[in-house]
Amino acid sequence: MKAELVDDPGTGAIPAGPVIEADDLRVWYAGPTAPVRAVDGVSFVIRPGEILGLVGESGCGKSTLGRGLLGLLPDGSARDGELRFRGDDMLSLGKKDQYALRGGSLGMIFQEPLTRLNPLMRISDHFAETLRTHEKGISKAEVEERSLEALRVMGIPPTRFRAYPHEFSGGMRQRLMIALALVLRPAFVVADEPTTALDVLVEAQIIRILHDLRQTYETSLLLITHNLGIVAEACDRVAVMYAGRIVEIGPAREVFANPRHSYTRELLRSTISLKTTGLNFIDGAPPDLSDPPPGCHFHPRCPDAMKICATREPVDRELPSGTRVTCWAADVRDEVVTLTETEKAPLPKEIDSADEA
Repeated sequence: MKAELVDDPGTGAIPAGPVIEADDLRVWYAGPTAPVRAVDGVSFVIRPGEILGLVGESGCGKSTLGRGLLGLLPDGSARDGELRFRGDDMLSLGKKDQYALRGGSLGMIFQEPLTRLNPLMRISDHFAETLRTHEKGISKAEVEERSLEALRVMGIPPTRFRAYPHEFSGGMRQRLMIALALVLRPAFVVADEPTTALDVLVEAQIIRILHDLRQTYETSLLLITHNLGIVAEACDRVAVMYAGRIVEIGPAREVFANPRHSYTRELLRSTISLKTTGLNFIDGAPPDLSDPPPGCHFHPRCPDAMKICATREPVDRELPSGTRVTCWAADVRDEVVTLTETEKAPLPKEIDSADEA
């Protein structure tokens, strides 16, 4: 079912409603003994011009979710559930139709630019290849005009247009990756760790650029990162992912000021600031996604775990603040559930000694 259209005086008719809608979305990989449930039933929406931050430890499924939204998955993987782009069912599209959407409508900013930029091609050739692949018949003059405009927005002077990738610093190469994604003016972009290995000053510049994209290109963005400070600075909302599931999602300021899920709270405790006097960490490691623990997947590591957490999955609950959380401990604190004394009994941690190492 297609989204309704509304009139926009500047751009003409555009689809109303969310840009991306995921409902019980799942992504599996083929494993040696059982399927790996890298994304296990996530639901969220991303609205026009919105930046949604996606945080969590390595191995929680963040990059798989980003690639799954765009259909950039390897052989031996599968998607299920519901995924809509501007109202259109993405999972029912054939490979050719999905390919046609990537670039012009759906974009991706990869990490590690040197592995994505061809060292034998000038930057001008990268832009020409990108535009001519997705927009057949585009003139040479328009290619140059749009390329230089994208570089200008990224703060790269036109004198560098014919330079090679190795002639740029790490921060400028990351800007080039952003410019190459945005030159096609996609409606939705996945940015996968766009500030990895950059110093704090360059990182701040990249975040400011990403934050300004909504004004320049009206682009919606999924920002995948380990850096909670980046999310607080640049994102409208934040989704916290653990073991393939979104355990908490809501307005960034609300989630950071009042974390409801135990995992979110422990992540925030692990951040380092000028006031840090000791290092905090979460015992253990994320579970094997081919055989995750029963109940709440976080219960073997959770400081608030109760006996019910090990046997029953918590219910996804929306709070008046707009935050959604899936946590038995939060439900008990908010007095929205009634548990027996046995169910509320503290659950001893079961951390494997190898995990602690």
